[in-house]
Amino acid sequence: MLAAHGTFGHVYDGNSFELPFGIHVPLPMYVTKYMVLQLVAVVLTWLIFSGLVRRIRGGQVASGWFWNFWEMVALYVRDEVVRPIIGDPHAHDHGDDHSHGESLHAQVGHGHGEFEDKHEVHQHSLGEASGITSIAHTSHALNGGHPADKYLPFVWSCFFYILICNLLGAVPFLGSATGALPVTAALALVAFFATYVYGAQVHGWGKFWLALVPSLDAPGPLKLLLVPMMFAIELVGFFIKHGVLAIRLFANIMGGHTVLGVILGFIYVASHVEAGWVHPVVTFGSVAGQIGVGLLELLVAFIQAYVFAFLATIFIGMTLHEH
Repeated sequence: MLAAHGTFGHVYDGNSFELPFGIHVPLPMYVTKYMVLQLVAVVLTWLIFSGLVRRIRGGQVASGWFWNFWEMVALYVRDEVVRPIIGDPHAHDHGDDHSHGESLHAQVGHGHGEFEDKHEVHQHSLGEASGITSIAHTSHALNGGHPADKYLPFVWSCFFYILICNLLGAVPFLGSATGALPVTAALALVAFFATYVYGAQVHGWGKFWLALVPSLDAPGPLKLLLVPMMFAIELVGFFIKHGVLAIRLFANIMGGHTVLGVILGFIYVASHVEAGWVHPVVTFGSVAGQIGVGLLELLVAFIQAYVFAFLATIFIGMTLHEH
């Protein structure tokens, strides 16, 4: 087996690093099926939406059921998840407690044309950086734009990446990468940092953590007692909420695959039963159950992608707005 010497005299034999004093650090280097499936999901996502962007660029209307389906799903996530949940993070600066698109339209109609122009330039630059945001930019002239569209690229990326990973599990002999806890943990970690970055852009990199505590209208001594307790609770909750993202997605996808495996296992068990009629009956029932649960898994693939994107959007919105 080949060995490579590092810059500090370490030896790598393909399975572990040999450190001084005879210490071995295991480091297996291999490519798993889930790694390949994640790359396949990335490529498929890029192919789908780069093709969609080419068809709607310049205000054109996408034709064909395939492209209309993906555009419909993308617009649904934008109009029913991101915009209503996040709203306008800066609405309170104008003395408006409403966080929906109507408040922005009213501000634009009362002479905030400069904001609209800047937002349009920002959307155009995002569209050049990532083709998927061109969907939002295409509808800008009709909808007047929306401050929450800034967070669309991240939410869209989470939703469609998870959706494609889930759907790959419906293909025989493949599998869902989201059925592995390390994959969902990595997704939750990305959502955690995205929530922090977006919140820090509004409150400041240090004040973000202080903003976790809601404002209290209480006497001074009582506030000194409650603020540290609430900060600890909110801080722990901030980590737990993102941890739940990983466990929830993993458990639902893995649970569905486990049920499918158990149903198919009935066929093997029935083949060892002496009564000859048992095996064909169980086989028919198992195949029928496999088809039914498989169709349910298609629905679960969409639901779990939606839930992850929905919760990630809620967490982002909570850090953008003051409590």
